[in-house]
Order: sequence, then structure tokens, then C-alpha cells
Amino acid sequence: MGSLECLEEKYPIIDSEFRQFCASHNILSVEDFLMQDLYALNIVAEQRSNPEKLKLGITQILDVMNNQHQPWLNGQELLENALLNKQSLSVGCDRINALLQGGLRKGRLTELVGPSSSGKTQICFQAASYAATHGIANVMFIDTGNSFSPKRIAQFVNKMSNHVIDQESLRRIMNKIVCHSVYDILSLLDILHQLEINLKHQNDFQVMMLIVDSLSSLITPVLGADGAHGHALLVQVGFMLKKIAYEHNIAVLVTNHMVASEGGSLKPALGERWKSIPHVRLHLSRDSSNNTSWMSILGHPSVATGVAVEFEMMCS
Repeated sequence: MGSLECLEEKYPIIDSEFRQFCASHNILSVEDFLMQDLYALNIVAEQRSNPEKLKLGITQILDVMNNQHQPWLNGQELLENALLNKQSLSVGCDRINALLQGGLRKGRLTELVGPSSSGKTQICFQAASYAATHGIANVMFIDTGNSFSPKRIAQFVNKMSNHVIDQESLRRIMNKIVCHSVYDILSLLDILHQLEINLKHQNDFQVMMLIVDSLSSLITPVLGADGAHGHALLVQVGFMLKKIAYEHNIAVLVTNHMVASEGGSLKPALGERWKSIPHVRLHLSRDSSNNTSWMSILGHPSVATGVAVEFEMMCS
């Protein structure tokens, strides 16, 4: 987004006085703004001589972030992008690959939503294992719930190889999966920012798949604590994930848990504002009594909503 100054022409409320207030808290850009505790910032604003103007400026920047979208592309640019990013990465299950017309598409953000114990993390392990086993670049796995299991990954790798592979080969495959443990949304933004820098400036740093398991566990606490701030962070994370996918031709997979709605039925935790952000939205469910799982389309550029497949979870 750049500096706050570049917003003044379109949003006069973000003037030199407002920017001076922000600068006194080391806020020089929209990104800096999102790293702040807005509750504390509003308290400080209340103590100034013009609190309403300052709070209006804070709200204006939140609105800018909420309305942020990727630039419009014309038909030729969309065609070129489709041809460039046509490669898909298998998730290690033929039926899921067929549902997704090849697997997880590079250049796209895919969301996997499902209730607790439906197998979302297992799908992430399976996709990461297959990519690391058959690809030449790295898989970055962002673990937000302390659920990453090297032992489980090794089981998937062995299963996909149809035999127990030697330790050297296993070590080589495991080294391709880079895991980061993240427990708050600001740390996630820091990691995504550093990933962008590495992808742009380190020629030997290659990533083919990025997994965030689970995105909702980081976002929902701030959605509940401060709606406006939380939704701005949600948009910012979504924008960064799509930007990384698009600019570096990476398949991005995030998981989203489900919560009870007012009527008692389950709904995706990230809410309505998130629905339009991912390129692909998938729903996962599971019958634990017989190891049967179902994956259905919630949103896809070329597959009808509601189309589903039944499969058995690997290594269950």
C-alpha cells in the first residue's frame, strides 16, 4: 500500500496533522498501521485536542483496507495468466485431483473449510508430502496450532512411495518442507512479508506450495475483539496470500474451521467478508466410523458449486 502520504489526495482526512499523529507512534505506512493495537491508539486519540478527526482518519484507513482488491485485468492479461499458471500440484488423491481439474492450481489461493476432526490438517500433510516427494522446490508450512507432525509426514511419504524409503531419501524430502510455528496474526504478516522478500531477492529460494493451517485460528480472535480492525487484517492477509500466489506462481492452501451460527448450524469461521477472497473454496466432511470423507465445491472458477467426491483419507 505504501506511505500514508500517498493517500491524502484521495482521502483528505489523512492530512499532515493526522500523519504527524501516526508518526509519533512510528506509523508511516498502512502496513505499520495494521501492526498497531487500535484500541490503544483510539485511547491516545481521545486525549488529543481533535479526537474525532483522528478517529475518523483511523476509520478511513480501515475502510481503504477493507475495499482493497487486485488491479483489474483485461481479457488478454487473464488469458496470459491462465496459460502461465496452468500447472497444478497433486494433493496425492486421484479423486480430489479430478474434482479440482488437476489439483491445487499454482497462482491461486485455495481455502479448505470443515468442522473439527474432518481431516483438514491431514489433507495439508498429504499435499505437502506429495509436493515435496515429486517436486524440486520447497513447501512452506505455516502451523498455527502446534499440529505439524514430522512423523505423520514421513508416513505419507512412505505411503506414496509404496515402500519404506531409505533414510537419506526421506531426509532429502523432509528438508523440502519448511515449517514455521505462528501463534498470532501479526507474526503471520511478518512471515509473509519476509517470504516476499526472499522470493524476490534470493534466486536460489524457490517455493512451489504455501500452506497456512489454520488461518481462521489466527484471525477469529481479532475479529471478535475489534470488528473493524480484524476485518482489515483479514483483507490484508488475503491480499498478501493472493499476491504471493500470483506473482510467484505458487499454490497457496489455507484451512478454515467452522463455528455455530445463531440458528445452531455450522458456518465457516472467517465470515462473509472472506468468501470473495479465495479463488477456490472447498468443504471437507468426514464419517469417522468408516473412514469415508467427502470434499465438495463451495466456489471454483470452472467447477459448479456443490459438485463433490467421496474418498478415503490416507494414513488414517
